[in-house]
Amino acid sequence: MLRALKHRSFALLFTGQALSRLGDFIFNIALAWWVLQKTGSALAMSGVMIFGAVPMLIFLLAGGLVVDRVNRAWLLFLSDLGRGIIMVLATWLVGINRLEIWMVYGGAVFFSFADAFFMPAYTALVPQLAPQEDWPSANSLTSLSSQLSRVLGPAVGGLLISLGGTALAFGLNAASYFISAALLVPVLFSPEASTHLETPPDQLTAPRESMLSPLREGWQIVLGQPILWVTISVAAFGNIFLAGPFSVGMPFLVKDFMGGNEKTLGLVLAIFPVGYILASLLLGNLKRLPHRGLLLFVSEILAGIGLAAFGFHLPFWVLAAAAILNGAALQTFDLAWTNLLQELVPNEKLGRVSSIDMLGSFVLLPLGFGLTGLLVEAIGPAWTFVLGGSLTTLIGALVLLLPQIRRVD
Repeated sequence: MLRALKHRSFALLFTGQALSRLGDFIFNIALAWWVLQKTGSALAMSGVMIFGAVPMLIFLLAGGLVVDRVNRAWLLFLSDLGRGIIMVLATWLVGINRLEIWMVYGGAVFFSFADAFFMPAYTALVPQLAPQEDWPSANSLTSLSSQLSRVLGPAVGGLLISLGGTALAFGLNAASYFISAALLVPVLFSPEASTHLETPPDQLTAPRESMLSPLREGWQIVLGQPILWVTISVAAFGNIFLAGPFSVGMPFLVKDFMGGNEKTLGLVLAIFPVGYILASLLLGNLKRLPHRGLLLFVSEILAGIGLAAFGFHLPFWVLAAAAILNGAALQTFDLAWTNLLQELVPNEKLGRVSSIDMLGSFVLLPLGFGLTGLLVEAIGPAWTFVLGGSLTTLIGALVLLLPQIRRVD
């Protein structure tokens, strides 16, 4: 599993991004707690999420086109450098108690814009820095570091907030970006980082039609296979009913319904990724995932049940089990979906279909954040979780009534 690290450029990229990813999860809980303490408003929390999602959605397809035309390592370097500078400013402002919610909204817009280019650039750069036989190792390491960061980040973040306030957590995130950018410097000038740039610079500006035609082909592939467009549609609504309560409502659920503090929030958020890790280890041993139509939407049902459980006064060990169930179900859904895409979509067209998948899956995310904020204010966080989980379960069950979905192996 570690064999991809023998390639110096990938090892530098991976190490830097693993550190910055951990910093992100530490920062996320610190920001959520700061918004809760500063405003006490679920609508303000949803506003942060909306401003952090919309620019990415707007520029995601453009980001995919740019990534194929420039040096991807430079995109990552500039993204890390820019986000590090913004985080230094945020750390200073929160340290002198001058940070305001409108400034957080502005920072969320910048981060979201950077993500529209960062995410496809990282995905596309990895195969350049490691040979094909080591791609499974590189992808596994990336996935594992992400899930471990989701476990450690909230727990560490909650502890840091209790010890040194939000400024300490913000500052560590800023440092992680600068370390990541520094580790990328040797990669910038490595021959592997520019191997895909076969188009002469004077031909990089392609006609409008030639740039749009690949996207048109991608849409034709998606719409031509029911399992593809149905799953993307379900994922879009899942981001309303699952991601909305989890991202916006959880701090209010922990504080107002569970009577917890920032350390409780960190602990709760750290339990969910344990399910992701367990599902990855279990399914990673299989050569092929069978009955993927059933697997996708049974997972959707289980994820909804796991989320809805948080709307009831249950023993903490039951809630921990529900969190692990939710995480394992969502990871199973993701792995089955990725496996299905790789099999059904020709490799030379997988990039454009993946960008359409991301856009379709996330397009309703801002609506989910806004709706969750309204519901938390109107009916409280507990009922918001029950409603979100129940609707997710219902959608998954309805899709399973379609025989063309159940038959997909």
